[in-house]
Amino acid sequence: MHSSPHFLTVTRRHFLTHAGAGMGAAALGSLLARDLPASTPVTGPHFAPRAKRVIYLHMIGAPSHLDLFDHKPVLQKHDGEKCPEDLLKGRRFAFIGGEMTLAGSTYQFNKHGQSGAELSELLPHLATVADDVCLLKGMHSNEINHAPAQMFLHTGFGQGGRPSLGAWTTYGLGADNQDLPAYVVLLSGPPGGAGTSLWGTGFLPSRYQGVQFRGSGEPVLFLNNPEGHSRQDRRQVLDTVRALNEERLGIVGDPEIATRISQYEMAYRMQASVPELMDISQESPATLEMYGAKPGAASFASNCLLARRLVERGVRMVQLYDSDWDHHGNLDKRLRAKTRDVDQPMAALIRDLKQRGLLEDTLVVWGSEFGRTPLRQGIDGQGTKTSPGRDHHKDAFTFWLAGGGVKAGITHGRTDELGFGVVEGGVHVHDLNATLLHLMGLDHERLTFRYQGRDFRLTDVHGELVSAILA
Repeated sequence: MHSSPHFLTVTRRHFLTHAGAGMGAAALGSLLARDLPASTPVTGPHFAPRAKRVIYLHMIGAPSHLDLFDHKPVLQKHDGEKCPEDLLKGRRFAFIGGEMTLAGSTYQFNKHGQSGAELSELLPHLATVADDVCLLKGMHSNEINHAPAQMFLHTGFGQGGRPSLGAWTTYGLGADNQDLPAYVVLLSGPPGGAGTSLWGTGFLPSRYQGVQFRGSGEPVLFLNNPEGHSRQDRRQVLDTVRALNEERLGIVGDPEIATRISQYEMAYRMQASVPELMDISQESPATLEMYGAKPGAASFASNCLLARRLVERGVRMVQLYDSDWDHHGNLDKRLRAKTRDVDQPMAALIRDLKQRGLLEDTLVVWGSEFGRTPLRQGIDGQGTKTSPGRDHHKDAFTFWLAGGGVKAGITHGRTDELGFGVVEGGVHVHDLNATLLHLMGLDHERLTFRYQGRDFRLTDVHGELVSAILA
């Protein structure tokens, strides 16, 4: 018989296993408790939100704001003239070089609505909802190339590894629907240069990552059961895998295992909820016509309609990424084609949300990683001469917002008469993100996550609330 006390005979492995079981059980219990009542927040809003949900429309590649939103008669007057050297001092351009000439817009601008918002002839549908839109003409960023600028806009940092706006939002607020992800991504065309990092979680737990839905084929990859396997078969497999995962979680206490359990259960519930959601043929012919959407056809129009259907069902963050806005050359033809793709559906989205009583607490955001220069660029990305385009421009560009606690029918910010820089009402990317979080009830300085010994946040150590645009 051993005379030693029992605690002296406990091995290190035995101790860690049982200690881990306690930690793992706590992590699992906490995570699944959050999962059960889907409205339960993770940290909760810091104050009453104005926006319960967000639809974020990102135009990958950067549309020319000077040809869509920012009318410059003086630039047009001096079209084709050599740019004064003093206007170029201290400015960075991605590709354009040599003798730089000014490039006025060739499109007509008109004032619309009671607000008198000036919009290009390329946006006739958006013009019909001008009084519902807040134009931000003083946007500016730190990054001049696409992938870093996309990362900077969505994560607050020009390199990978940080959580996206959607991840921060779902981390802070949780979900409102037990059968759908809190954060959904829809693509029309390939993703941007930054790829899936734009909706990634960085160092946050992976359960806050955006889930990509597809407009055609299987709505979510690997969601359907393999051929010959029933829903009951899937349930039995999931129950067995869950038991194994819970056992492993009890040993090592890794919260990513708890995430895996949660996501498997979500995927099972989505098998019932997603097919109905993605079937836009259920919409009335009038609604389909308003958006310009066709059932079974993947497009930006269909994605706008799907975004409305998603937020109706409690999805908190929906991001739409539309590609092919990088117009270094052949600007006229390509910009006309792209605006035809997006103008009608994005205006329909605002109108549809409004008539359903959803716009008041749904924030719609439209923008891109940066703008375009007031200078003519006559080459494409491979250096081949082509019809004129515009180079990247980080110092001045335009966003617009609608609904969700934003003043309607106003224009905030102003650029100089040639469009080189902001002279009034500047909104830095960090300011924009601070304001978006504020509208969702989150203080950007308090929404933090401790990683590698320091507290991180979306706006890093920057960001000022743009109070002038708040309703």
